[in-house]
Amino acid sequence: MPSPGLVAIAGGKYTTYRVMAADAVDAAAEFVPARVAPSITEKVPLMGADGYFALVNQTQSVGARYGLHPYRVRHLLDRYGSLIGEVLELAAERPDLLEPITEAPVYLKVEAAYAAVAEGALHLEDILARRMRISIEYPHRGVACAREVAEVVAPILGWSQADVDREVATYQARVEAEVLSQAQPDDASADALRAAAPEARAEILEPVPLT
Repeated sequence: MPSPGLVAIAGGKYTTYRVMAADAVDAAAEFVPARVAPSITEKVPLMGADGYFALVNQTQSVGARYGLHPYRVRHLLDRYGSLIGEVLELAAERPDLLEPITEAPVYLKVEAAYAAVAEGALHLEDILARRMRISIEYPHRGVACAREVAEVVAPILGWSQADVDREVATYQARVEAEVLSQAQPDDASADALRAAAPEARAEILEPVPLT
């Protein structure tokens, strides 16, 4: 049973999360004896939004500074906005990070590095499926570039060669299970295949305390 005053929220998309957040705050405010000010979420810009349009006008100069085609700069601006400087700074001592990922050339290697440094990615699946979305944008679903991406982030995440091999094998197995599940005759069979795939994260066996 939920605890009094505990408000949980799940799901949602970028297009609806502000409304959901405001609704959650309103629901939680009912349990707060003091007055709670109305949500101002609609006035808070997204990360990277401030300065975005000014940088769009500087696409050519930004590209010249880093040796990138304007197309690459626009791609990065559309993904990171005014945080583009933080992303590209990672290539200051590793210029190889400005190279495209061989089998997913829309993306640069530095984007994988940024996912590990600044976006909380801990596993290969985090990067290929949740940060860079290679898993849904390429027919190979990220399998063809899994090792290359793993090698990029290995020194950042402290992975050994054995860790790299395990991450690649786990990701490949999960993609294979997903592909096979889509050919199953019913949802139960598909869910069983996906559930049997190995997990990159260790299973949490004990309940997480709320304190």
